[in-house]
Amino acid sequence: MVPRDQTIERRTMAVLVDNEPGVLARVIGLFSGRGYNIESLTVSEVDPVQGLSRITVITSGTPQILEQIKAQLDRLVPVHRVSDLTREGPCVERELVLVKVSGRGNKRVESLRIADIFRARVVDSSQQHFVFEVTGSSEKLDVFIDMMRPLGLVDVSRTGVVAIARGPKGF
Repeated sequence: MVPRDQTIERRTMAVLVDNEPGVLARVIGLFSGRGYNIESLTVSEVDPVQGLSRITVITSGTPQILEQIKAQLDRLVPVHRVSDLTREGPCVERELVLVKVSGRGNKRVESLRIADIFRARVVDSSQQHFVFEVTGSSEKLDVFIDMMRPLGLVDVSRTGVVAIARGPKGF
């Protein structure tokens, strides 16, 4: 339960970890064991020579809980660095979605028109369907998906958010 004077904030955290079995489970275990929610999670190897992976986590909570999460992540042994991208300055966040729409006639034409507005690419098609690829903010993708629902939305697959700090410095 959140006290009335505490607001819930959404944070984007980047975590640099050793790329080895069990590390992701340990990071996720920290969240689940304490009842913290993960809204988005992406993981990828970023340095094969040093064996490092980057985990991007979107979570929310009170400022106190979010600081606790960051501190607890910092203490995990395979973690090299934790960056709260939301607090440390401006960052770029993007997500990719694949959206399958099935339809004929006017609905098919309308789905192509909307896809053009959102700069979506057709990556698969037949006489009965399209698969669109769209990148952007999560909010933009939510709107695109909502607009495709009445046109024959069949399936959605999302990558989760990836993020990087703006400016010349690296992680």
